[in-house]
Amino acid sequence: MDPNTTTRPKSSPTSASRPRSRLLYARPGIVVTVDRFTVGRSSWPVAELTHLHTTRGPHDRVAVRAVVVTGGMVTGVGLLLGFTGGLHRLTAGAYLTLGAVFLLPVLLALAGDRWRPPAYELWGRRRGVDELLFSSDDERQFGQVTRALRRAVEMNRYGGWEDPLASVDPWRPAR
Repeated sequence: MDPNTTTRPKSSPTSASRPRSRLLYARPGIVVTVDRFTVGRSSWPVAELTHLHTTRGPHDRVAVRAVVVTGGMVTGVGLLLGFTGGLHRLTAGAYLTLGAVFLLPVLLALAGDRWRPPAYELWGRRRGVDELLFSSDDERQFGQVTRALRRAVEMNRYGGWEDPLASVDPWRPAR
């Protein structure tokens, strides 16, 4: 058999010289590979990302405004009653009602955080500047993206080894 004639397809020189980037996470608009982290139109080299940390974003604007307006109105009513001398003439039931009304801003804040919770945010440092890398309302998706990016950073840091101990054959004595 002639070694110069093979039936194997020839590979192009560009695909042979370029290492394959391992895909860690892929959903529409979000791709995490060992080399790059892409969200929408933004893309970062994983090797440049350090100091990854997660936080919660700001509270919903509507809920914050509702709490501020309600708190201001309740405070205004309390001041008005205090300055006009109406507080000492109130009955016990009126004081209970006034106390419940003063709890209204707290209840609105809790309801706002329950219905529209703050977004989960993934921050990282690139070239000495903190950047918002990813933000999501979905806790499950956020966790998957965060784990994939942390794994990519670790793989870059340790020379591309996925798990050094798992890739080594265990020692067995010769029999």
